[in-house]
Amino acid sequence: MANRDTSAFPWNSLISGYAQLGLYDDAIALYFQMVEESVEPDVFTFPRVLKVCAGIGSVQVGEEVHRHVVRAGFANDGFVLNALVDMYSKCGDIVKARKIFDKMPHRDPVSWNSMLTAYVHHGLEVVAMNIFRQMLLEGFEPDSVSISTILTGVSSLGLGVQIHGWVIRRGREWNSSIANSLIMMYSNHGKLDKASWIFNLMPERDVVSWNSIISAHCKHRAALAYFEQMEEAGVGPDKVTFVSILSACAYLGMVKDGERLFALMCEKYKVKPIMEHYGCMVNLYGRAGLIKKAYSIIVDGMDAEAAGPTLWGALLYACFLHGDATIGEIAANRLFDLEPDNEHNFVLLMRIYENAGRLEDMERVRMMLVDRGLDY
Repeated sequence: MANRDTSAFPWNSLISGYAQLGLYDDAIALYFQMVEESVEPDVFTFPRVLKVCAGIGSVQVGEEVHRHVVRAGFANDGFVLNALVDMYSKCGDIVKARKIFDKMPHRDPVSWNSMLTAYVHHGLEVVAMNIFRQMLLEGFEPDSVSISTILTGVSSLGLGVQIHGWVIRRGREWNSSIANSLIMMYSNHGKLDKASWIFNLMPERDVVSWNSIISAHCKHRAALAYFEQMEEAGVGPDKVTFVSILSACAYLGMVKDGERLFALMCEKYKVKPIMEHYGCMVNLYGRAGLIKKAYSIIVDGMDAEAAGPTLWGALLYACFLHGDATIGEIAANRLFDLEPDNEHNFVLLMRIYENAGRLEDMERVRMMLVDRGLDY
């Protein structure tokens, strides 16, 4: 195109804008258009483009951009190298991410934190702890994001306690992100007393703090008490809060409380229900044997076509538990379309028929299993 601006600045801005909106395919297409039109990239181009590659999750596209980095002469730029480490780790190539990290002439806190979080995300806890120790030896400290990632990612309570000890020694235990992660870490390992102790001592609590402690008690009545305290503290609950509190009501069989909180969410707090909220309500009614109400949530409360296997599966299981063959048939037939190869749905419907004494229908479903090549 004639008179195209050959400066990289407007291209960088557009690529960044698309990336911020999550339009990664459009962003990468724009980058390759930039290449085709011979617009020379600058030091700001590649970190943005590599972030896009990470968003797409394509290591092949990332490798092509990496080659462009080398040819453009930015292979030793610190910002670009950090972006490369981040891109490869998020695209699943942790080996290549480490290779670039090891060859970096100068590592800054971003480099160390990127590598640390990469190992945690890939479940490589021992290597992550080695990086953590090496990082400290070289005079760098992990930022709050990295510490939070480690705390919520480690499967070993012992490692989590070690990190907690280090955090205390550094005087950083009341950073809100770290404290919230400590609550989650201890609750994930069943240490609710410890999680509550940290929560109660926090000098400041944000919505994540409240969500963490409510989620930690999702199998206990204390979840409702914490929710009431949250309201009294003037902190507005969000969609995550209501997923946790409605899950607690479903687990505890507290139908009236669940109905009240669902109405509160919609009417007072104007939180638009998402699939997880509807799933909680289906589970709430299904566990209580209120099958028609559970079915009504799917067909009347939301777009039935948008309901996925999780909702229909919860309804089918409730029908099995409480012997509702009529609605069980409807749920099963919907699941046969959504998950044609999931034999569990066929087996549940067969058991519903068997319990109802409908042996001919049971045999018909068994033959459907055979015809579809599924084992029973």
